Amino acid sequence: MLNDVLGPSMKVLFCGINPGLMSEATGHHFARPGNRFWPALHLSGFTPRLLAPAEQHLLPSYGLGITNIVPRASAKAAELTREELAAGGRALAAKVAELAPQVLAVLGVSAYRTAFALPKARIGPQDSLVGGARVWVLPNPSGLNAHWTLATIAGELERLRASLD
Repeated sequence: MLNDVLGPSMKVLFCGINPGLMSEATGHHFARPGNRFWPALHLSGFTPRLLAPAEQHLLPSYGLGITNIVPRASAKAAELTREELAAGGRALAAKVAELAPQVLAVLGVSAYRTAFALPKARIGPQDSLVGGARVWVLPNPSGLNAHWTLATIAGELERLRASLD
């Protein structure tokens, strides 16, 4: 089981779909070398330098955290069931209500749609709240999501960051 990275007074709680096998093995979120989360986080201005997955413990010092919708690791998010995603959405809402981040940033629009039964959701800020927090849906940074480039993912993260100022 991959532990959440949490801290007090989080501006943004990033939420992946579920841990990949490498993340599960290393204990670090977004650990696969082809994943664009860490480079996009830096390019968007959330971190002053590029962090390695092993430096995830530094995120709370920037007002950031990481969790997942579903705790079960898999090779691909497509292996998750609709039931797992829906149950994960309910658990995530409870976690967000307890932690009270300013924004819940979900990294994966298809998983967000399924987890929260919002089939028309799009990338960007959402009208609905989760656990009392504003929600921003971001592209999945996995290398498997090839139609989003590092630059376009970083651009979406920058939009989110700018909305906090």
